[in-house]
Amino acid sequence: MRDDIERFRVHVDDSTLEDLRLRLSRTRFPDQIEGSGWEYGTPVAYVRELVDYWRDGYDWRAQEARLNELDHFRTRIDGQSIHFVHAGSEHADALPLLLIHGWPGSIVEFLDVIPRLTDPEAHGGRAGDAFHVIAPSLPGYAFSEPPRTPGWDVRRTAHAFVELMDRLGHARYGAQGGDWGAQIATRIAALDTAHCAALHLNMPIAAPPTEPLALSDEEQADLATMARFQREEAAYAQVQGSKPHTLGVALDDSPAGLLAWIVEKFRTWSDCDGDPERCFSRDQLLTDVMLYWVTRSFTSSARMYWETMHSGVLQEPPEYVGVPTGVARYPKEEVLRFPRSWVEQRYHVTHWAVMPRGGHFAALEQPELFVDDLRTFFRTVR
Repeated sequence: MRDDIERFRVHVDDSTLEDLRLRLSRTRFPDQIEGSGWEYGTPVAYVRELVDYWRDGYDWRAQEARLNELDHFRTRIDGQSIHFVHAGSEHADALPLLLIHGWPGSIVEFLDVIPRLTDPEAHGGRAGDAFHVIAPSLPGYAFSEPPRTPGWDVRRTAHAFVELMDRLGHARYGAQGGDWGAQIATRIAALDTAHCAALHLNMPIAAPPTEPLALSDEEQADLATMARFQREEAAYAQVQGSKPHTLGVALDDSPAGLLAWIVEKFRTWSDCDGDPERCFSRDQLLTDVMLYWVTRSFTSSARMYWETMHSGVLQEPPEYVGVPTGVARYPKEEVLRFPRSWVEQRYHVTHWAVMPRGGHFAALEQPELFVDDLRTFFRTVR
């Protein structure tokens, strides 16, 4: 590693954990209409269960140890300290893969897929499927420091991650993302055409074409699904995109509030039939929330919405992405679900996989399916 890249170890002080335990023990729960459920938001009874487990049963030190099984680093790019995992494969000719998370996710989403990617022979693959995995924390998320200046939108983050890959010496690599990761990876593929060889997305970004295209029944259903989501489930983005500091006062102060805010998204956006614990263990949910809590990064993570919504980048004509692009369409990905014909107007789509199950948090929900599709697509571009 270069001198401007330093090793990093995940460690949370005992005092931070004790403060968390005390706050959880003093949680003031709101009232609830008798018989109401998730239609009003995260049910108080479920929050109570998770708070009790978080306080008395959850073992952060075990999760911390698991995180530290990976190699963590930090480096300063564009004035910002960026944290990343670099999981190298034993196969020297493995393809570097930039794996980018979104909100309310974190590198926790990738803990089950990284070993499958770096050591394919131990997980049903072959040596030629190996990847060197680079998984950064977005600026202002988890162990990447909060930006101290405005302007850290998806475009600036894409430039920073291109610099990161150059700094690591990866002259040819692939990029993968969903949520913010899809926005960022899309811009990386358009920006760094000399080095980014291929792109894989589980939430491709598109826009209505200038000339109307005939839509199949399935594509019209996709638009209806997306419209319903924007109507009923997108208020979080409007709040985080307009008043992140106001919301942050509450959620950086109350661990129970932060838990309720994030777990509701994991439940609503996943293929869990209404029960988040059909897809995720309580430890997985709480470890993701912990990365926001112990680093006090909810507010800075929410600012990604404000910066991106106010920078004008979303109003710019979309750049065409000419590198080979693979798309995995998960049945319960509803945040953005653009018709295939629209997606193909923006990307050079060479692979389109309709997945049998899974939702927004694809790598965490369905690690085997996620990895199998990555292997299948990247075999075409190695």
